[in-house]
Amino acid sequence: MTESMSPYMSSPRVTVLGVQPGDPPFRIVEIDGEMVRMATSMTDVILAAADAGITIHDLDDPDTVRWVGGGKLTWRLH
Repeated sequence: MTESMSPYMSSPRVTVLGVQPGDPPFRIVEIDGEMVRMATSMTDVILAAADAGITIHDLDDPDTVRWVGGGKLTWRLH
């Protein structure tokens, strides 16, 4: 079954965008569609969520966090 055919589509409140060049490289964290923080680690993502009142128990849960351009271990440009 494709995602478009699925009866349930998750829409996580937290989105982590792809790695951006910088020193150090970073990823943008969005909460409810608004940019809230530049993150350089998983800890930054958890803190950004906590600041918005969101508790993340599992960074791999697609109902909680949407990772764009790489997963939770992707923090450098390739």
